Amino acid sequence: MGPVVAVVGGGQLARMMAEPAGALQIRLQALVEADDGATAQVVPRSVVGRADDAAAVSEISSGADVLTFEHEHVPQQVLQQLLDSGVNVQPGPGALKHAQDKIVMRQRLSELGVPCPRWRAATTVDGIAAAGSELGWPVVAKTPVGGYDGKGVAVLDSAQDAATVADWLDHPRGEVLLEEKVDFARELAVLIARRPSGQTAVWPVVETVQEGGVCSEVLAPAPGLPPHVADDAADVARTIAEGLDVTGVLAVEMFEARDGILLVNELAMRPHNSGHVTIDAAVTSQFEQHLRAVLDLPLGCPEMTAEVAVMANVLGSQLPDPSSAYPEVMRTYPEAKVHLYGKSVRPGRKLGHVTVTGADAAQARKRAQDAARMLRGE
Repeated sequence: MGPVVAVVGGGQLARMMAEPAGALQIRLQALVEADDGATAQVVPRSVVGRADDAAAVSEISSGADVLTFEHEHVPQQVLQQLLDSGVNVQPGPGALKHAQDKIVMRQRLSELGVPCPRWRAATTVDGIAAAGSELGWPVVAKTPVGGYDGKGVAVLDSAQDAATVADWLDHPRGEVLLEEKVDFARELAVLIARRPSGQTAVWPVVETVQEGGVCSEVLAPAPGLPPHVADDAADVARTIAEGLDVTGVLAVEMFEARDGILLVNELAMRPHNSGHVTIDAAVTSQFEQHLRAVLDLPLGCPEMTAEVAVMANVLGSQLPDPSSAYPEVMRTYPEAKVHLYGKSVRPGRKLGHVTVTGADAAQARKRAQDAARMLRGE
């Protein structure tokens, strides 16, 4: 019946692996947070459990050819136990720790010569103030572990603000990451896939638009990006994937500074919001590619199938069920591809996304935005 892939996580990312898995006769089994969650609705072999529960992760790994992830929140000791028991874990804990701990990431990227914002780590409030003075106010403070979608991030304007993140020092890591506040023109993302045997494939660079620390839109390819800058971004992604021994999909989020320099902001070692556009606008989607990569199968072509594509997230809705807007959306925007994640409505929650492809970037963007607004009940 084909290979078996176990996935830790029951959100939309594991859910969107189900369609390409079915096409390739790959059986998915998932460790989910709830039996009615996004992934459990479409993956029959789902086990409810926590990602830090070694027994639950071991259960979902049983009989699988490989264990992979839709998030990075699996403790290192759990991953090491799995490796010691013979489970094929992709990406491995040695790579994954760089997505779990931002200070570890910054240290390794600096060793690799990857361009990053200037940074310091501090263990006291006085240390935070000193780091800010050295880097130059304002600075960006980050929790090294556990932050995502703008959570665990704060802008400090002066030494007096150091005390506002003092409670972050109570985390077992006992440190706060301080980075220079980059004056950037826009944010970019590069997705790359890498097999254990070393083959890589890179999708075109995209521009991401943030709203309250959460990605609201993705423009593919990044409008007006000079070819040599796109090549530089791809080279940085390859350096990171190879230097950190990443397998599967790696998302490299970057700042394009106003002086044209690219600076790496964040990493994600899994399919990523910036890659959802590949479902409808690339020869091989990030979800199919991730499955192929972790199984060490030859990678698919990452080229785009349209001149331009725009993905708009559906963040919250005034409708009890966004699918009730289907008739209006489908009648008004027949070219829009709607993806809902089976989630209950909460303010600001990622409920789904819409992708529109075409030849006119401005038109595609407006139509994707308008279709997403309809699904939000606006």
